[in-house]
Amino acid sequence: MPKVLTEEQVTAYGRDGYLFPVPIMGRNEASNLRRKLEETEVEIGGELQERYRIKAHLPFPWLNDLIRNPTLLDAVEDIIGPNILCWGSSFFTKNAHDPRFVSWHQDSTYYGLEPRETLTAWFAFTESRVESGCMRVLPGSHGQGPVKHQETFAENNLLSRGQTVADIEEAAAVDVVLQAGEISFHSELTIHGSNPNNSNDRRLGYSIHFIAPHVHQTLFENASAALLRGTDLYGHWLTEPRARVDFDPDCLAALDRDFNQYKANKQKT
Repeated sequence: MPKVLTEEQVTAYGRDGYLFPVPIMGRNEASNLRRKLEETEVEIGGELQERYRIKAHLPFPWLNDLIRNPTLLDAVEDIIGPNILCWGSSFFTKNAHDPRFVSWHQDSTYYGLEPRETLTAWFAFTESRVESGCMRVLPGSHGQGPVKHQETFAENNLLSRGQTVADIEEAAAVDVVLQAGEISFHSELTIHGSNPNNSNDRRLGYSIHFIAPHVHQTLFENASAALLRGTDLYGHWLTEPRARVDFDPDCLAALDRDFNQYKANKQKT
C-alpha cells in the first residue's frame, strides 16, 4: 500500500516516466524557502546554480531539511522502495523575461549510474507555468533507453554542454505545471526540457536526485551520497557530511571534491 501516492499514480509513473503534481508543503512554507534562497543569493552575489552544482544541498541546513521532507520521502518510497539515497541536487533558475532554456535531453547522459534508475524530484520554489518556462516531458520516452545527444554548447542553454536530443516531436510534449510547494517526478531516461521565461516573475526550480542503494557510480570511485531513509546493504557510496551552518566548510570541500571528479570524467566523454 503506497504511503502518499495512489496505486494509479505509481503505475502512471512506471508507464509514462513522469508524475505530477505532488504537493509536499503549503505555499507559505515554499515562500519562506524562496526568501531564504534569495537572501543566500544576495549574500554570495549571484545565483546558487552558478556556484553550487551537483550537490547544492550539501552546504546548507535548510536544503538538507528540504531533501528530507517527510512527505517527499514518503512519495519517493512509494516509487523506489524504503531504502533511499540522495546523490545530488541542482538549481534551475530563470529570472523574469529570461532567455535561458533547457534543451531536450535525458539526465542519464552524464550521470554514469548503473542501473539507470535515478528518480528526480523537481521542487517548485515558485509557480512553474507555461509562460514562465515550466519543464516539459515526452511521455513514455524513458522506454527508449539511452538515446544519442549532440553537444551544442548553445548560448543561454542552462545545460553545461548544451546536450540535445534532435528531432523531437514537440506536439507530444506535456507541460509540467506546478504551484509553489509542489514537486514533479521524472526518470533519468525521460526526455525533457524547458522554454525561456516570458513571465514577470522568476521561475525557481530545484532538482533532487534519489536512488536505491543498489545503484552505483561507474565514472569515478568514492562517490558520496546521503542515506535519507532505510538501510544501505551495498556500500557503493561514501557517507556525506551534513551541514551544521550555511557554507559549512567540510560540506563545501565535499561538494567541490565530487564536482571536480564529475567534471573531469564528463570532459573525457
